[in-house]
Amino acid sequence: MCGRLNVIDDPLCNIICEQLGLNFYTHSNNDLRPTEQVACLASDGSKLQQRNLAWGIKPDWAKRVIINAQAETVSQKPTFASSFQFSRVIVPCSGWYEWREEQGRKVKYLFEQPNKGALYMAAIALENNSKVVTLTTKPNPQCAQYHHRMPLLIDANHVLNWITGTVEQAHSLLSVEYNQTLTIS
Repeated sequence: MCGRLNVIDDPLCNIICEQLGLNFYTHSNNDLRPTEQVACLASDGSKLQQRNLAWGIKPDWAKRVIINAQAETVSQKPTFASSFQFSRVIVPCSGWYEWREEQGRKVKYLFEQPNKGALYMAAIALENNSKVVTLTTKPNPQCAQYHHRMPLLIDANHVLNWITGTVEQAHSLLSVEYNQTLTIS
């Protein structure tokens, strides 16, 4: 489960500006945790915009903060279905962390692009667009060695389809396997 993010403002802000034409500002945080504010890409109806949202929700029925939703069921679960239909966003980051148990202790691993490029995590905004939940999916072969889930990563060419596209376009992105090689350290 993706529970920590790595956000490095330079080059992340420049990459987003170049790839998506949006002036994007964030502060570096190599250990962004649930409940903290995360800079997201959203739509105001006509163009991309930045929104800073708190990562995670705490419904009355939940014992803990929910930070992830499964891509396979996000459109069907009552907690997430409306947001999937109307409030899809992207969480851009430099990388994310997973922990793997090795010899009786947990070892932290950073997943990032080899060129330090931007990763675009599919997400949904909830609670009047004040909170965000990231989507996870079945891991690709590289990530499966570390965890049974991974973030649903959207190619830069499909970011607009995720955020502003039809529900059908968004559905088609839910099952796209991320096939780029990641650096794991």
